[in-house]
Amino acid sequence: MVEDFQPFRQLISSILQTSPRTRLICEVADGLQAVEKADELDPDLILLDISLPKLNGIEAARRISQVSPQSKIIFVSSEFSAEIMRNALATGARGYVVKVDAGRELLTAVEAVLRGEEFLSSTAAWVLYE
Repeated sequence: MVEDFQPFRQLISSILQTSPRTRLICEVADGLQAVEKADELDPDLILLDISLPKLNGIEAARRISQVSPQSKIIFVSSEFSAEIMRNALATGARGYVVKVDAGRELLTAVEAVLRGEEFLSSTAAWVLYE
């Protein structure tokens, strides 16, 4: 999980703990650490914010795709302009969850992406397909 705001990291962690099929193996707070840890740990899935210090999430996703190409990415962000979401998804990310939807939709997104599907939270879908 890559999130610079500690209280939101705790929320995501608590959501993930409700599923016996998920295990959180690492938390980092900036984009450069995300790339380093992806290279080191080779995770199945990365939950990635966009607004991050040192390296934004979109650029981090591009670099992660080079060092850990099998890692699936779901953006979890408060950013919900259509242009930003399209740029994020153009990195090869498999999902996008707007933070306001995370409590209701994050586990569904994780499960869908791990099954090989793509996922947009309801707010993301509304903005992209309005």
